[in-house]
Amino acid sequence: MQQFRFGRLALVLATLMSGFLGLAGTVAAQSVGADTIGSSTPRWPKPIDPGPRGGPPGAGGPLPGLSAYEQQFFAATAARFQEIDSVSGAMPGETGVGLGPRFNSNGCASCHAQPTVGGTSPSTNPQVAVATLDGARNTVPSFIALHGPVREARFIRNPDGTPDGGVHDLFVISGRADAPGCNIAQPDFATELAQNNVTFRIPTPLFGLGLVENVPDSSLEADQAANGPLMASLGIRSKFNRSANDGTITRFGWKAQNKSMLMFAGEAYNVEIGVTNELFPNERDDTPSCQFNPLPKDATNLSDSDASGIPASDYSSDIVNFAAFMRLSAGAAPVSATPSTTRGQQVFNNIGCNLCHIAQHTTAASIFTNQSNVTFSPFSDFALHDMGSALADGIAQGNATGSEFRTAPLWGTGQRLFFLHDGRTSDLYQAITAHASKGSEANAVVANFEMLSAADQQALLNFLRSL
Repeated sequence: MQQFRFGRLALVLATLMSGFLGLAGTVAAQSVGADTIGSSTPRWPKPIDPGPRGGPPGAGGPLPGLSAYEQQFFAATAARFQEIDSVSGAMPGETGVGLGPRFNSNGCASCHAQPTVGGTSPSTNPQVAVATLDGARNTVPSFIALHGPVREARFIRNPDGTPDGGVHDLFVISGRADAPGCNIAQPDFATELAQNNVTFRIPTPLFGLGLVENVPDSSLEADQAANGPLMASLGIRSKFNRSANDGTITRFGWKAQNKSMLMFAGEAYNVEIGVTNELFPNERDDTPSCQFNPLPKDATNLSDSDASGIPASDYSSDIVNFAAFMRLSAGAAPVSATPSTTRGQQVFNNIGCNLCHIAQHTTAASIFTNQSNVTFSPFSDFALHDMGSALADGIAQGNATGSEFRTAPLWGTGQRLFFLHDGRTSDLYQAITAHASKGSEANAVVANFEMLSAADQQALLNFLRSL
């Protein structure tokens, strides 16, 4: 079958500008009633996801150009990020304090671990072991597997039918050696699953997020405006999630629900590990028999413990250290281009992926050495887009509806193990085609992808695995 050449792709996109979807648009229009447009039988054998590449992580270190002291500060924050929490801090190898009463894991780095500290779900899910660590009496839920993604569970509705949307932690500290007398129960996940009331999220990678944090709102808005006409011709809408307090763009989390690294860290420490802090000082479960620490469990240190020898780290709370670790980490670096990956990037741009996965952004002035006006490549617009019925999770957060998600940054895709917000696939081809379903803004772009030759589809996957 004749290949769908780049020149023709360019022509299709040019005609899209005048409102005509061409052959790709016809495919989308015929299929839009189905739940999953991308589930149709491929016109030729589907491409093979090369899988996570080997070699060095290409991420996890400090931003280039930091001063010597800034690098030492980064190292100290990275060490704090890797602490393991127990209820009391007295268990062997568990130096952090304040786990639970309810939690999903016992440390930031247990979940943010692939391909190195600060990444996303590792190949071996730590949640299986932590369920019964130190005598805990938890049952591992059916949706958690030893070699599956780390997951948090959110309930869509409350028992009375009103919206819930909150995280319901998988585990409790009942039975742990450092939680005598605590006897609370895990949520009844089996019943909620049977009622289709559970949706999942997996950890997002943290590399390079300080650069993302420092991109001016006006720059993101300008990108949105510049791409507006072509996006509209492809059926792509775009809006930002915004802070209800100051109106600025929020950009972290699967629905861009968090404003800053500090907010991201404070919420996760309380929700995922159960550690109250200066941003979230109240227990989510205040059962009296399960309280073993004064509140907040994590707070500013009033004396230098000399734990790291870096006062900026030692005096600061855990969440300030966590935020600094994320803020000062370098973004994931791509591998050297090959003819296939170069062609794949051309395909990526020609079919319209680049309209949401915007390649480059530039930071504003920064207090950190050599980090002002830095151009970097996260491949995201950090805006919200409707992903349709197949990916909808029914959870609204801020301006994001139950089917809208932030454009996932693609840097680091080369070493990622699980894809989409719930980790439902490890196959890039499936992740791409899952973007298409009833109501999705990506339908025309996925239709363009499905019209590509097998060679061009393969080149696109190769490009993504090079990031």
